Formats: sequence, C-alpha cells, structure tokens
Amino acid sequence: MIRRLFIANRGEIALRVIRTARRMGITTVLGVSEADKASLPAELADEIALVGPAPSSQSYLSIERVVAAASAAGCDAVHPGYGFLSENAAFACAVGAAGMRFVGPDIATLEGMGDKLAARRLALAAGLPVLPGGEAETPEAVQARAAETGYPLLLKAVAGGGGKGMRRVDRPEDLDAALAMARAEAQASFGNAAVYVERFVALGRHVEVQLLGDGTAALHLGTRDCSIQRRFQKLVEEAPAPALPDVARGAIEQAAVRLARHIGYRGAGTAEFLVDATDFSFYFLELNARIQVEHPVTEAITGVDLVEQQLLVAMGKPLTLTQTMIRPRGHAIEVRINAEDPDADFRPAPGTVTRAAWPAGPGIRIDTHIAQGGQIPPFYDSLMGKLIVHGATRADAVTLLARALGSLAIEGVATTASLHRRIAADPRFIAGGVDTGFLGGLRP
Repeated sequence: MIRRLFIANRGEIALRVIRTARRMGITTVLGVSEADKASLPAELADEIALVGPAPSSQSYLSIERVVAAASAAGCDAVHPGYGFLSENAAFACAVGAAGMRFVGPDIATLEGMGDKLAARRLALAAGLPVLPGGEAETPEAVQARAAETGYPLLLKAVAGGGGKGMRRVDRPEDLDAALAMARAEAQASFGNAAVYVERFVALGRHVEVQLLGDGTAALHLGTRDCSIQRRFQKLVEEAPAPALPDVARGAIEQAAVRLARHIGYRGAGTAEFLVDATDFSFYFLELNARIQVEHPVTEAITGVDLVEQQLLVAMGKPLTLTQTMIRPRGHAIEVRINAEDPDADFRPAPGTVTRAAWPAGPGIRIDTHIAQGGQIPPFYDSLMGKLIVHGATRADAVTLLARALGSLAIEGVATTASLHRRIAADPRFIAGGVDTGFLGGLRP
C-alpha cells in the first residue's frame, strides 16, 4: 500500500494527483519551492515540504533536495507528475535507494526510453516502423547522415522532450547553424548536447496512444491527436484522433501495445507516432514514460482515472482492466490555457491574475491551479490550466468548446484563450484531421 505520497511537481498536475490520492485515502505531501508556498496546490495538499528556492534548478530539478524532503516527511512513495524529474532514471533510482516507491516505470525502461536513440532501437526490435535517420556524434557525421536522410529534416535531442533541442532544417547550408542551436538548447534543457537526425514529414499528424501496463500485461486506451503545435509544443489535444481510418487506427494501437509488452512496461505511458496525412503510414517517435498533460481527454472518453491506475501499479497490483473493458464513448478536446501573448510571438506573461472565471457545466472539465489573486511566477512553464470538453460526437465537442471558450475570462495576464477561440472557429479544425503545419496558416 501507499500511505503517504510525496508529489514532486507543481501546478495543475500536482493538484490533479492530490485529488485522486485523497479519494484513495492516501495522505499527500507536496514538495514546493519558495515561489509556490502559497499556491492553490499547497493549500489543498495535506502537508507541504520545502524543496528549495524558486529557480527549478535549485528545487524541482534537484534530485538530492527532493528525495531528502520526501524522506524527511516520512513518505513511502513519490509521484513525479510530468516534466521536471518525471523521466529521470537517476531520480527513480535515488527514490528507490531511499526506501520509497517511484510512481512510474522501472529504471531500465526510463533509461531505454529517455535516450531517444535507444528508444528507436527498442521500437525496431518490437517491429515498429521508424523514420529514416539515426545517430550522428560529430558535425561530420551529422553532415553525412543528413545527406543520406535528405531534406527537410529534423535535428532532435537524444535526451529530449517537449520540443526542446529540436530544429527543422530545409537546406544543407542551414545545417551547421541549426546544429549549434539544437545542441545548445539540448545542453541547457537536459544536460546532454547529443542530437540525432530524422526525416521531416511535411504533411504529418501527431497521433499518440495511451498505454497502461503492469510489467506483464499491457493494453491501450485509444488514440489522441496532438497535431496543433507551436515549435513542437502541443496546444490542442483530442481523443480519439479524428479523420483516421479504422485500419490505420488499429495498426497504430497494436504497435503501441506490442512495444509496451516488449519492454515490460509498468504504469501509464504514451507511445507517440508521426502519421503521414497523405497515406496514413505511421512511424514511432518516442514513448513518454509518465502521465501526459493531455491525459484528461482519454479519461473523458474511457472513464478510467489514469492517476489511480498509476498508483495501483506502483503498489504492485496487477491491472484489473482488460482490453475488452475499454470502450471509448464520444469525443473529447483539450486546450491549454497558457500565460502567454499569442499576438506577441507568445511572449510569457507572468504576474497576478486579477480575475479567473473558468467555464462550468455538463461536459466541461477544468484542470487548473489558478484562481483570482493567483500568481504566475516567471520561473516555470506558463501553463495556467486546461479546458476539456466532452460531447457525444466530435461536432458536439467542437460546439461545446467554442461556447466554453466564449465564457472563459482571465484578467491581469495575457493568455492563449484568444488563439483557441480562433482555432475553434477555423473551418479546417471544425472539419478535423489537421496536420502539424496548421498553426502556421492561422493568423489573428
């Protein structure tokens, strides 16, 4: 059993974990930085423990401080949320060495999936298709690999995630500058400057599969589409992926389960694929070995609490769900409300929220840590909350989304709500099945 759970994260995901843990009778201890001591998650947790100063490098990203705080609080398990240390094998190892359970996959899986090249090799061993490309350790090797792969291509951080350390390159003469920028960002974000080369698919869709595993059994909870992105950062997610032929959908879902079984996956994870919008061929991109920001859309259509499943597997319990029990109903869409100005190149907008009127009603879910008077610190990700709608059909969900966005009112800081209103009214989005280039064609 888990009796005292340390939450090594902040913001909306911390509050999300608190709510499920409380329902399960688990005491929660939230690790907070100096900047988050008065946050809404801190108010709602059973206890808080200081993990360091405001900068994440000295608090949420400090393995030593987080593990020490969890141990001092007498916790028997640690939930890492997403981002920060959630996929860090050294952190999971330190948690285990301190006598606590890590709510996530085993260390071998974190090591294998945390290195994107290793993940490619595991995917190939499981029979999954991958994009042309591969490792390239030196500038000369990058040049050679690029010539072999062809243009346009992507440079991607080996230890990457969240769009960090990624650069699109359209011409050979741009490769050196892009390589320098990709490596610098990868080093700053992950402490590892290594990159690899991968073919860029111009008309691609980002489709992913939610997985659950207990180390022996594995199943999927359907697809999600996350194609509306800015600089490889997701902005809109929906489930199931729209305008996807049943044959392609089934093949992608089975490929994801095959990989999960091949590696003996434990907990909740997401296999991500790039789908060619012209012929629906698909390629494995990565497996995120954690809960995803967009998990609520899957929960909406399946009725499965994914955080609860994470905690049960961490307790050593086998999956009680079977594939035949997963019967998605309706359609769900999530939009991320960030403290950014979309009309000023998404400039971050830290500050005080003077008004926060979130929509409510049937089919509407809000996952947020922000209320009136809440602070948006300049130190962290700008995500304020997520608006999730669920309808009987995709058309119903799109209509509900537009209505909910119309009643959303946040003042004091700029937000991405205006962008989402434009997206919800765009005929291409309404039709469904847009590719990753969608946002480039959307103007104020």
